[in-house]
Amino acid sequence: MKVLPVAFDSLGVRSMATYVETKDVRIFIDPGVSISPDRYSLPPHRIELDRHREMWQAIKHWVRVSDIVIVTHYHYDHHNPDEPEIYDKKDVFLKHPREFINQSQKERAATFMSLIEPFANSIIIADDSTFDFGTTRVIFSPPVFHGLSPRLGYVVQIFIEEDERFIFTSDVQGPLNNDAADFIIDKAPHSVIIDGPATYLLGSYYKKHDIDVSLENLRKIIDKTKLNNLVIDHHLLRDLNWAEYIRDLDKLRDKIVVCPVSGYLGRPEDILEARRKEMYDGCPY
Repeated sequence: MKVLPVAFDSLGVRSMATYVETKDVRIFIDPGVSISPDRYSLPPHRIELDRHREMWQAIKHWVRVSDIVIVTHYHYDHHNPDEPEIYDKKDVFLKHPREFINQSQKERAATFMSLIEPFANSIIIADDSTFDFGTTRVIFSPPVFHGLSPRLGYVVQIFIEEDERFIFTSDVQGPLNNDAADFIIDKAPHSVIIDGPATYLLGSYYKKHDIDVSLENLRKIIDKTKLNNLVIDHHLLRDLNWAEYIRDLDKLRDKIVVCPVSGYLGRPEDILEARRKEMYDGCPY
């Protein structure tokens, strides 16, 4: 199995876009990318805008070579309704557009489905379902909270099994809830790409207790599985001090690598959003 993270926060954009290839099927998960319109009371820097364009071109390339496309929920850093033609002749697996969903995502989902219907080969509701492609099995979790509660809606997690077992969590923010953690533990993956806790919102949206719950769930996942790779990114990498929160996780067990996508790819960390103030100070345009 080949797992290629394409666009992520540690690479300079808001995204969890990921390409997975087995001998049976080529899968693209969450073909969306965005940048924060306002951080430190500053708009996106030119460097961020350039990176956004670069990452979107990379996403489109890998979607083109994919057989199926998965959308785990309807936030714009996970799907893009502006270019529905990228779904041409693709089998599209979607988070349910009407059930276990908040109002804003329900409206986005209805719009999105109407836009991709003329292009997609098929549209399949994915929640709590299993699909086989040759010897590759894809299992979608039941809907789990996007974080702590239904306020931000729900997402589906994805388990892919071929010669190894891989999980893509989508926006579980930690995970902040036990259902998301239990799905990971039950499937006993070798590798996970997980959305870490939104520590940059500590004090505004989240309390220290919430972050502690996320970190305890991560410890539990490491303790109860035989993970080789815990790739943690997305919300966590919007914090300049992200590494302080997870610095001890790789010491919990031998032969586990804990890192963001940038480290997994052997590339330098490039958290542009968290460095926006610094970029304006050094290059104010």
